[in-house]
Amino acid sequence: MGFKEALGSLLGTTSLPKASLDKLFAISAASITMQSEFDMKPAPTAGICFKPVESSEFDAAKKEIEELLSYSSRETGSIARLLTDEYHFTWVILEDPDFDDLVTGIHLVSQTLIEKGFGDYLLCAIFRFEGLNPLFWIYNFKQGRYYPFIPIPGKKRDSAAEFRFRSVMERELPIEKDVGKWYPLWGIPL
Repeated sequence: MGFKEALGSLLGTTSLPKASLDKLFAISAASITMQSEFDMKPAPTAGICFKPVESSEFDAAKKEIEELLSYSSRETGSIARLLTDEYHFTWVILEDPDFDDLVTGIHLVSQTLIEKGFGDYLLCAIFRFEGLNPLFWIYNFKQGRYYPFIPIPGKKRDSAAEFRFRSVMERELPIEKDVGKWYPLWGIPL
């Protein structure tokens, strides 16, 4: 990676990799392995986080997302809500007992933002799994890759367990190889 690409990655100004949204769907098949190999069940919630923009076009895109999610919820039974976190990032939180509906809903939101010209503001999608400790699979839109995050009390993480999940799941998920890009996300609203 050249200096320009590295700087863009750090500042969040790089474009999304081609076909990065297709990789988002890998979590659907991986959820079966998560259940059979680790007894980790997908939680009925997922989220997508993006940087807000002060513009009328962005407000229109947000309104369209709300309308699409409202329509989609009538079809799937999903519940959607938008919120702003303490760092002023915008989240779309989806609730649905059908994990595939959650993945599809996250895809719908990200695709809409990309089509409206706001793809560069997408940060991550997060899928929660329940077991002994919660496990979050974080999809970094800029990299087009997943990484595991297991927070434990005291704002610490269970790195050993994260590496175990990576070693088994890299057959099914596009895993971020550079562990320096496995950013902890404290206070995930899921």
